Amino acid sequence: MKRRVLGSAVLGLGAALVLAGCGAGQITQTNTMLPAVNGALGEAGKLALRNVSLANTENCQQAYPAGSDAPLKLVVANGGPKDDELVSVGSPIAASGAVQGQQTIVAGSTLVVGVTNGATASQAADTRIGHATATLRGLKSAIWPGQLTPVTFTFRDAGAVTLEVPIAAPTKTLSCNEAQPAGTSH
Repeated sequence: MKRRVLGSAVLGLGAALVLAGCGAGQITQTNTMLPAVNGALGEAGKLALRNVSLANTENCQQAYPAGSDAPLKLVVANGGPKDDELVSVGSPIAASGAVQGQQTIVAGSTLVVGVTNGATASQAADTRIGHATATLRGLKSAIWPGQLTPVTFTFRDAGAVTLEVPIAAPTKTLSCNEAQPAGTSH
């Protein structure tokens, strides 16, 4: 009798293991997951653009009004054997784009564009091979948080890549206490 119970238990355990193994096939839930970063990501040849976003305005609305300028934040990693260069940035919703500072992305290194991860521009320049700024100038319409803005990055050798770019999360706590009408409370 004990052999039958033990045999049934072993068979049941074996069946459970076989069925559990079916969930670990080639089609997994994690194969389509993106990294947990605020910005967009893309590639142009051997260049990888990571955490691409418009800098947060750090005010309560966190929006860019029409006519204003919007600075960009991103990191460009050059995985190729040759240097490349960020030639220009642009968007259909901006009158123009500007790139300043070091525009060369040295082979095997990164270029920090804008200030990322709360670092100051001088800190970013000290810890990376290169540092630049890029700005969309003369916005034709307002840009709000949650809205994606098409931005085209053009590189000397890798060519152009267009990404849908969000406004980054604030880098500090915003104090946005609005005046409440008299007699109301939360």
